[in-house]
Amino acid sequence: MKVLLLPGSLRKESFNAQLLATARRLLPSGVETTLIEAAQLRWPLYDGDIEAKGIPQEIQTFGALVTSADALIVASPEYNGSIASPLKNTIDWVSRLRPVPWEEKPVLLMSASPGGLGGMRAFSHTRVPFDGLGSYVYPTYFSLGRAHEACSGEQFKDEKKTIELKELLTEFLGWAKKLKS
Repeated sequence: MKVLLLPGSLRKESFNAQLLATARRLLPSGVETTLIEAAQLRWPLYDGDIEAKGIPQEIQTFGALVTSADALIVASPEYNGSIASPLKNTIDWVSRLRPVPWEEKPVLLMSASPGGLGGMRAFSHTRVPFDGLGSYVYPTYFSLGRAHEACSGEQFKDEKKTIELKELLTEFLGWAKKLKS
C-alpha cells in the first residue's frame, strides 16, 4: 500500500510535520510512504488567470503523487478554527487536474496544536473540500493538544497517545484496503 503524508502547514518545524513523521514511524512494515515537505507546497495562490496559461508543472507533479497513492494522511493545523490556507490552496490547485486526483482517495485527517483542543475545530471544515471532490474521509480523526509539550521529535511523551495513533493508523489502512477492493 502506498500512502502519501501531506502537511497542511508551511512551517518546516511545525507540530503537524512532527505528527506526520511520528505517523510514518508507526505505520506497519510494508507500507510505502511519501512524506511531503512543507517547501514542496509553496506554489502560487490558486488563480484562474494562472491556470488559463497552464497548470504549473510542480502542481502537475504533485497531482501525479496523489494519483499514485492508495491513501492519504493529512496533518494540518487549524487557522482561526478552520482549514489551513496552504492545505486549501493545495486542494484547490490539484482539483483542477483531470482526472481529479482526489477522487476516491481514502483520507485520514489529523491535527496537532499547542492549544488544548489540538486543532480539532478545523476537521469539519477540512473535510468539506475532500468530500466535495469525491474523497473518502475516514470518520475518526486524531488530534494532539498541547503539542509543544506532547512531542519529542518523532515520538510522543505520552505512550497512550502513541498507542491511540498506532491503532487509528491500523484501522484506517484496513478501511482503505477494503475500499480499494
